[in-house]
Amino acid sequence: MALNRLFSNLIISTTTSTICKRTLHASAISYASKPNIVKPKPGFGKSYRRIVHFPEEYTVKPLNVTNLAGRDPVSGRVVAKGIGGGIKHKYHWIAWVRDGPTEGPPQEEKVIQIIEDGCRTAHIALVGVGDKLKYILATENMKAGDIIKTSRHLPRIPVRANEGDAFVLGALPTGTLVHCIEKEPGQGGLYVHAAGTSGTILRKQNDRIIVQMPSKRLFSFDQHCMAVVGRLSNVDHGDTPIGSPQRNRWLGNRPRSGLWHRKDGRHGRKIRPPKPVKEIKNPKNFPLPTIQLNMVP
Repeated sequence: MALNRLFSNLIISTTTSTICKRTLHASAISYASKPNIVKPKPGFGKSYRRIVHFPEEYTVKPLNVTNLAGRDPVSGRVVAKGIGGGIKHKYHWIAWVRDGPTEGPPQEEKVIQIIEDGCRTAHIALVGVGDKLKYILATENMKAGDIIKTSRHLPRIPVRANEGDAFVLGALPTGTLVHCIEKEPGQGGLYVHAAGTSGTILRKQNDRIIVQMPSKRLFSFDQHCMAVVGRLSNVDHGDTPIGSPQRNRWLGNRPRSGLWHRKDGRHGRKIRPPKPVKEIKNPKNFPLPTIQLNMVP
């Protein structure tokens, strides 16, 4: 009896020790192989292509950037798979707020130079006003030497604005093409930044201005929101072919080779041979009976 109790105690102790070792080992593996890192999702207004290092005060000097290549700057995980490589560009700081006088004649500014910016699709213009310089988005026909006007005055009669001028939406006539539209007065141009795009002022409802966006949706803005007149530059951007895979890599787009294909693999859609030709002909074995007609009922 004593020997049986001893053997049973030994078996229970060995099994409990092995179970404890296994649980500890399994728990250690699970914690080590699954670190508590939440992978961020693309979108939500966050760019995983580059980080721009903005100084405290506005400057027209090109700003330094840190290319992310589609990775999260904190964890280093790949978030956007389609981003990678690309030529390193300097970032030009755009002055989104076009501020002018609320009364009297508009403020005049001179276009000094039109340049291309690698960090955006539309061209940009270097503008001088007084003793200050700033960058704005260039319009379709803007050139060096042009004089553009800026005003926040809301007149009783709509103004006749030229391309590149900035006025409040309530001061522009119906049918005017606009871009860099403010979301709220004084906030700065937020809508319509892409190359070759523009919105159209459709109508006025009380103190609101209805604008048709490039997506054909209708947005209602406050009449005191600023907007720039004209269509944005680099109109042929969307119609220009990339031309080569190497140029696509220069643009910062990662190759898409090696992806899952719908028609390949075990679970993919199979490509089967077409069915044989089906011959369509009138049946000759079953002729229709002849019907004889007469005038006698």
